[in-house]
This record gives sequence, C-alpha cells and structure tokens, in this order.
Amino acid sequence: MLEQLTEAGLRETQPILERLASSGDEAVVLPLFQTLLDGDLYYRRSDGRLLVETDVDGDDHYVDYFSGEDYGELGRREQSKVRINNSLRGYLSEAIARMQLSHEDPAVRTAAVRSLLDDLDENTVSLLAEARAGESHREVRQALDLALAMYTAEQGENSAARITAIQDLSESLETDVRNLLFQLSEYSDDGGVKAAAAEAMQAIDQKVTFYGYVDQLFFGLSLGSVLLLAAIGLAITFGVMGVINMAHGEMLMLGAYTTYVVQLMMPNMINQSLWVAIPMAFLVAGSVGILIERCVIRFLHGRPLETLLATFGISLILQQTVRTVFSPLNRRVASPDWMSGSWEINPVLSLTYNRLTILIFAVVVFVALLLIMKKTSLGLQVRAVSQNRAMAKAMGIKTDWVDALTFGLGSGIAGIGGVALSQLTNVGPNLGQSYIIDSFMVVVFGGVGNLLGTLVAAFTLGIANKFMEPVTGTVLASILVLVFIILFIQKRPKGLFPQRGRAAE
Repeated sequence: MLEQLTEAGLRETQPILERLASSGDEAVVLPLFQTLLDGDLYYRRSDGRLLVETDVDGDDHYVDYFSGEDYGELGRREQSKVRINNSLRGYLSEAIARMQLSHEDPAVRTAAVRSLLDDLDENTVSLLAEARAGESHREVRQALDLALAMYTAEQGENSAARITAIQDLSESLETDVRNLLFQLSEYSDDGGVKAAAAEAMQAIDQKVTFYGYVDQLFFGLSLGSVLLLAAIGLAITFGVMGVINMAHGEMLMLGAYTTYVVQLMMPNMINQSLWVAIPMAFLVAGSVGILIERCVIRFLHGRPLETLLATFGISLILQQTVRTVFSPLNRRVASPDWMSGSWEINPVLSLTYNRLTILIFAVVVFVALLLIMKKTSLGLQVRAVSQNRAMAKAMGIKTDWVDALTFGLGSGIAGIGGVALSQLTNVGPNLGQSYIIDSFMVVVFGGVGNLLGTLVAAFTLGIANKFMEPVTGTVLASILVLVFIILFIQKRPKGLFPQRGRAAE
C-alpha cells in the first residue's frame, strides 16, 4: 500500500489511505497521516523509499521515514513529494481525529476533540457523538460536550435548543467558544439567540477579567520573589553593619555567572546542574562578600559616605572583571526540563513553571534564613550586634567576625538569587544594576534589618508594580512606586516593621 501511495494519482490516493486507516495499525498510520497532512512526506525516485523533509541548520534534509537514516540534501530529480489536495486534507483531518478519539491516552483524546472545535461539520459531529456515547473519562466527556454544544448553538434545529446550548457554553473559556458567541451576538438573525449569545459573552468576559487579575497577581508575586532574594541579604547586612553596599547587585551577577559556568562544566546534565549551582553560587558570592568586608569595609565603620563610594567602586571592578573574563555579551543559561513549560489552569490562565519554582524557592530561602537567625548561635550574635554593638562587644562577642560572616551570608543569599534570575533572563555584566535600587527600596520600606518587613515589602512592591504597569507603563509604574515610598518614609521613617528597643535608634 505504501508503494502504491508513492505511485498513485490524486484520485487514487484516498482509497489507499482508507485501506491504510482500516488496517488497524494506528501506531504507524497516525504519524504517517500527520506527516502527509503537514506536507512533509516525500519519496525517493530510485526505490520509492518514504522520506520526511526536515530542517537541519537551515538546510532541507531528507530522512528515511522508518529507519531515520539521513540522506542529506537531495535534488529535485532524486525525490518527489507525495501530493495531496483539499479533499484529501479534509479526509486526513477526519481520519486523524477518528484515530486520536480512540486512542488509549485520555490526553490525546482530549487534544483531538479540541483540534476539531474550529472545523465542526455534520460528519465531524456524528463522529464526536459516537465517541461521546462510549467515553468514560470526565475531561474527555467535557471536551466532547463542549464541541457538541458549539455545533448545536450554531446549527441547532430550533431557537430553544440553540439558546440552551449557548447557556451551557457560557461556562467555557475556550477561544473558539468566545469567537462563536461573538459571531452569534453580532450577526445572528434570531433575536433570542443573539441576546443569549451577548449575555453569555458578558459572563465569560467577567471571568476572563477575573483571571486576568489572578495572572497579574502571579506575576507580581514572581517579581516580589526576585526582589526578596535580591534584598534579603542586603537587609541583614544593612541592619547589622549600617553599610550601604552598592556592590550587592554584583553578588547577584556572580551567582548567575556561577550557574552559567556550572552548566559549561556539566553540558550533558542540565537537569542536575541547577542543584550544583545553588551551593556553588552561595560559596562564590559569600567568599567574595567576606573578602570585600575584610579588605575594605571594616576600615570604614561609621563613615557611610566613604563606604558607599568604596562599594560603588568595587561594583565597577567586579563588572569589568566579568567583562574581561566572559566578554560584555549576554550569556544564556538553559532551564532544566522540570522548569520548562507552564501549568494550564484554564484556557486563559497558565502559570509558568520557572516563575512558580522561583516563588517557592524564595519562600524556602526566607524560611531557612529565618531559622538561622532565630535558632543558631550566629543568628543570636547577629541580632545582638544589630541591637547594641557596644554591649555585644562587652559581652565577649567578636563583632568583627560577626560582621564578616553576616556580610558573607548576605552576599551568599544574593548569589542564590542570581541562580534564580538566570532562569528568567540572560546573564550579563549589568545584571545586578537592574535590582540594586529596588533592593534598597524594599529594605527601607520594610524596615531596616527586619526580615518579615523585607518579605512583606518585596511582595507588596512586586504586586503594585505589576498591577500598575498595564495602566501607566513600566517606567511610570516604577516612578510612582518610588514616589509612594518617599511619601511613606516621611510618615514612617523606620519603615513598616521598625526595630524595637533602647538601641533601635
């Protein structure tokens, strides 16, 4: 039959396809029909071997359909296309749907029904009704009911049946349903059908608006999680040492580049490389932070302006070092398979796995840091130094080493934040500069040195930004947030959650 397929004319092709479809070998016939429908099925003239046209680095290669052997580029005299016309395309679409509707995987059956929603006719509906009678899976049944209701709404025998179908469709958010209801509400000759379609469209639009707000909330939480990872380390260093660290953004950059280097060293283990990159980024950024504190910042205690200028200079040095080592070009970090794609809740709302993972990761890091600060001796000493440095020193706490370890801890957490950022954007020398100002705003808004305040401030600013952006634009939204924080600090100079105690000043 396959040999006949390569030699037959257009009129003779459909009977051959029908015999292939009735052979019962769906594992072979289904991909064959799909390739033929896509226009990628060829044959070699010398021996009639079936070929699939594929793109390899911009060139058309011809691969043996069954063995997968690559024959490379073939000239026009060496290969010919298995031709089809519109009639055959219609038959192939129906045959593919029929085979997929009987597939053992419910997901395949559901996808088959959804693929037919924009091309419902009498034959297709008969096929769907037959499938519905024997279907037991809930999701597939819902898709079949939706398709049958769409056909009834458009082609029903009487107005009552059409209106009932339209009312059923008002619960769906499918794009094809919305397009159909729009057509009926605008162009239907039946007044009752037209009014019912308009009412259903209004109900659907309200749901779409609601899920649009949910989507904005998710993106706001996603931005807030990035701000939390960027600012949480700054919060403890700023709270303990009072240092305005302008090089904190470069700790994010170092964490992102660490992820890039780890993937270069593990090219065949991308899914596992991220778990290696997280502790490596913490160690690299934390070590650089301790080095900065030991070599520069400890000599500038009590001199905030000099500290600001010194750390700004360090940030420029780190940026130029990265440009020298990795070049000024942005580098792309691959995402593992388990962070690719999205979780589709309904046709108008889907949550990307990478942002969802980073949101969960940020909360886990926050809880881990909170436990360190509350349950360990280092945390106890850090809290003592932040509340009253002189008294802590008098009690025997080595405040110099607490400063160094605190600075290293804050920088290490920023490095972990860089790992998360590498999954959302390209890695470049200026990566940290995009977040340093926002990080300071989060720390000041939440309350200096207060971890709970940092958490609340990060998510508040992230959500506010994302809800204002559609109305004002990205730049104006950032300006309005900055103005709000300025006005807020005028009323509450210590932020949302100020430190308490006699030494809080």
